[in-house]
Amino acid sequence: MKYTTEIGINLPRDKMLSLLENPQNMKHWQRGLLSFRQLSGKPGTEGAQMELEYQMGKRHLLLVETVLKRNLPYEFHMTYDAKGVHNIQKNYFEALGERQCKWVSETEFQFSSFPMKLMAWLMPGAFRKQSMAYLRDFKNFAETGASVSES
Repeated sequence: MKYTTEIGINLPRDKMLSLLENPQNMKHWQRGLLSFRQLSGKPGTEGAQMELEYQMGKRHLLLVETVLKRNLPYEFHMTYDAKGVHNIQKNYFEALGERQCKWVSETEFQFSSFPMKLMAWLMPGAFRKQSMAYLRDFKNFAETGASVSES
């Protein structure tokens, strides 16, 4: 399953990226994030791996993020692996003048377990909806300082 989401952010691209790159900020825009820890490499560099733990409703999720490509301020790609799921995330950042930028996210999910394949088939819009929610929550945090961890 592949799809693209995008959002405009009312901040200069460099300022937006400094907020995005800081793992301490993830709790402010990634609902359900319980913890993260660096597994290998220098955070944010190519080849670096981080473990992310989420609680999404009744579902507990453990992911391993691997940075594939870091070419900031233009692009930042990574994979996320969990039981039965491989997610490729390609992120592109475009400056739209001095005070605005656009974040385009290309997402590809590959499923190896039957339950995840079934979920993707039955509810394909749920994945796009979740991706868009993260973009909107990041935009809100970046522009206003509002945190999902305080809501």
